[in-house]
Amino acid sequence: MFGTMSRRNAMAGALAASLCLIAGPALAQQPKPSWLDESLLPAAKAEGQVVVYSTTNEQEGLPLWKMFEEATGVKVLYVRASDAQILSRVIIEARAGQRTWDIAQTANVQKFPQDYLLEYVPPEAKNLMPDARAKNNRWFGVYANYNTPAYNTNLVKRENLPQRLEDFVKFPEFAGRVVIDDTDTPWLAAIFDHYGEARARQILTEIATKLRPVVLDGHLAIARAVGSGEYAFALNNYLNLTMNVKLQGAPTDYWVQEPVTLFFGQSAISARAPNPNAAKLAQNFIISREAQQFLAKFGRLPTRPDVETNPKGVLEPVLKVTVITKLLDAEEEKKWHRILREIFRPGR
Repeated sequence: MFGTMSRRNAMAGALAASLCLIAGPALAQQPKPSWLDESLLPAAKAEGQVVVYSTTNEQEGLPLWKMFEEATGVKVLYVRASDAQILSRVIIEARAGQRTWDIAQTANVQKFPQDYLLEYVPPEAKNLMPDARAKNNRWFGVYANYNTPAYNTNLVKRENLPQRLEDFVKFPEFAGRVVIDDTDTPWLAAIFDHYGEARARQILTEIATKLRPVVLDGHLAIARAVGSGEYAFALNNYLNLTMNVKLQGAPTDYWVQEPVTLFFGQSAISARAPNPNAAKLAQNFIISREAQQFLAKFGRLPTRPDVETNPKGVLEPVLKVTVITKLLDAEEEKKWHRILREIFRPGR
């Protein structure tokens, strides 16, 4: 029996060796990720970790950064919070002289004190759309937030949709079932740019008076509420969130009115990053083709022309109309938030 076992083991060993010879070259030929900067990798591995402050939900953020961990061997400490919470935390920690975060990925990085952010151009930045690169090279667009209205397809037929902002008042039957986010200040600023202050105020005041829009805080909550039929229309929302809810099977969709407002989910490196080499590597990863292809699975819209949207062609109608990029600083944000509340004040 021993001799039989030995012959079987020998045959198994020979087979394994043959498979290694076959698989070895194939494994060796696997390309490294396009974003993996070999010049930074040894120092990043020595640092051992990167601390990411992000507003991206854990269902997307954790598997995304798992890709980075597996490619680099660098551990990711992922801290998820809202835009306002991250901004507040960053300012408080800076005043305390703490070196706590490496990468911040939020929709309001341009509101950070700019000396908090490292001026650095990652190699992958050359592949981004021009507006997704800060002029001071302190942040870069990870995904695009195009703003469009949304509707419940069970409640409103597509052929009956208001084609202009001023046409919303033609739907008095939906009074109280129209919604807008309390933080839609870039959209409001773009509306004022497009129509002029007097005409914009007139249109929005008439909408507020006749339709009594509900003002909520939370764009994803609004997308889900329109999808569930709680509201017939969102005056404005992030197109990618409408698509995210639609991809989950809800009866909702977007349509295009002029102007379409654009801003970005941005990523930046802390000027006082505790793990600076890992941070630079992570910054290059988050704007890479691989990262944006992953995020597109959830309906997020890429800032790279070489990444297709999901579903394909989502941006075709958007790019046929006027698109206004709005990146408000902290003082501008306060101004437009005050105006938004003046127009859409509760109990109007």
